[in-house]
Amino acid sequence: MFSLNSQQIKTLIRKDFLLETRNQYTIYGIVLYVISTTLVVYLAMGQPEENVWNGLFWIVQLFVCINAVAKSFLAESHSRMIYYYSIVGAREFIVAKLLYNAVLMMLMSVLSLLIFIVFLENPFTHIYKFVLITLLGGTGLSLLFTFLAAIAAKAKQQASLMAIMGLPIIIPQLLLLMKISTVAFSSVIQEGFWEMTGLLMLLNGMVIALAIILFPHLWKD
Repeated sequence: MFSLNSQQIKTLIRKDFLLETRNQYTIYGIVLYVISTTLVVYLAMGQPEENVWNGLFWIVQLFVCINAVAKSFLAESHSRMIYYYSIVGAREFIVAKLLYNAVLMMLMSVLSLLIFIVFLENPFTHIYKFVLITLLGGTGLSLLFTFLAAIAAKAKQQASLMAIMGLPIIIPQLLLLMKISTVAFSSVIQEGFWEMTGLLMLLNGMVIALAIILFPHLWKD
C-alpha cells in the first residue's frame, strides 16, 4: 500500500489552474468549437432525433476531451518534466493531473450540455440521469486520455501514438456511454441503468489504479 502527499497534489493542481487561467485561449477555443458544431447541426437538421442527438453529443465530448485534456502531458517540455522529477513524487504528479483534468472535463461537459439544450432543445425524459452520465462519462474520458497522454509523452510521435493507443479503447467506452444515456430519453422504465452506471464507475476506478501503479515506471525513464 502506498501513501500520497496531499500538499504536493494541491500545489500541482493549483499550478495547472494558474496556467489555464493565463492561457484562456484554450477554453475559449473549446467553447467556440462546441457552439459552432451545435449551430451547424441545428442549421443542417433542426431538431435531430433522440439517437442522433445522443450520438452527436458524445462525439463532441470526445473532441472536447482531446483538446482540453490530452494536452496536459504533450505540452510539458522535457526539461520541465526533469524539474518535476526532482521536486515531487510520480504518484502525486499523476494523481494531480488526473484530478485536475477530471474537474476540467466535467465543467466542459456540463457547458456542452447546456449549449446543446439551447440550440437543439431538451429531448430528455429523465434529465438527471443524463447529467449523471455526462459527469461520469466526461470524467472517464479525461482519465483515459490523461493516462494515454502520459504514455505518449515519452515517445517522439506523441499525438499519433496517443491516437493509435486510444482508438481501440475509446470506441467501446463511447458505445457504453451512448447505450447507458439512451435511458434518459425513454419514458419506459428500463432495468440495468444503475448496474451499467456502476460498471462505468468501476472502469474509471480501474484507470486511476493503473495510472497510479504504472506511471512511476514511466517517470523513471
